[in-house]
Amino acid sequence: MVMITRSPSSDSWWDLVKILLYALVIALVERTFFFQPYNIPSGSMEETLMVGDFLFVEKFAYGYSRYSLPWGRLLPEFGRIWAGRPQRGDVAVFALPSEPSRDFVKRIIGLPGDRVQVMHGIVYLNGNPVPRRRASDYVEDQNGYLHHVMRYRETLPGGKSYYVLDREIEGEYDTTPIYTVPAAHYFMLGDNRDDSDDSRGIVGYVPSENLVGRAQLKFFSIDERKTTVWTFWKWPKAIRFGRLFSAID
Repeated sequence: MVMITRSPSSDSWWDLVKILLYALVIALVERTFFFQPYNIPSGSMEETLMVGDFLFVEKFAYGYSRYSLPWGRLLPEFGRIWAGRPQRGDVAVFALPSEPSRDFVKRIIGLPGDRVQVMHGIVYLNGNPVPRRRASDYVEDQNGYLHHVMRYRETLPGGKSYYVLDREIEGEYDTTPIYTVPAAHYFMLGDNRDDSDDSRGIVGYVPSENLVGRAQLKFFSIDERKTTVWTFWKWPKAIRFGRLFSAID
């Protein structure tokens, strides 16, 4: 018995190409206008965001600027279109004002017109201390040794609440001058207060135009001390299952 193998017709190949093109267009539109994935390379937002977290950033939350668009940083400034209003306490991705090719992620603490100051580790907004209460220690593994870090629950005006870490009794930025946030700018702090480059230092005030979007969801997390995202056969021992598909406070 002779077996005859039928070669795919040109129509079937074209159907496959169309499916791939449609998928590519949908992915491009999704990434450009709706949600963009990011991964966390530093510990400045611990424990809210940890090294090895992968998250989705909602790009339409604040409208669109050239920093929201692929290759948009090559465009001239055009402000924001369909601008949304950032809320105090949002975790936001933004282009670093002094080096726009770099994206940072921090928490929005000061809105335009606010006066922000840190005194002995406590944040003051418009002259009033932001309440914080002591929580259980944050415990981290440092080369096999368990290290305890003071942790607090901070609550902003309006009710936004989240954990912050205080590693030093009186760190470099635990006491600052008063910062008055200019119009159309924002004041950013990292949740890991003694280990964060933010508006107290190199970041400065962040223009509204530099906002990329609001961090919404952690969809994957891996302990990069144990493996990398590429060595997937080691994932079972490295995935932080408790952080998968969790909302960002």
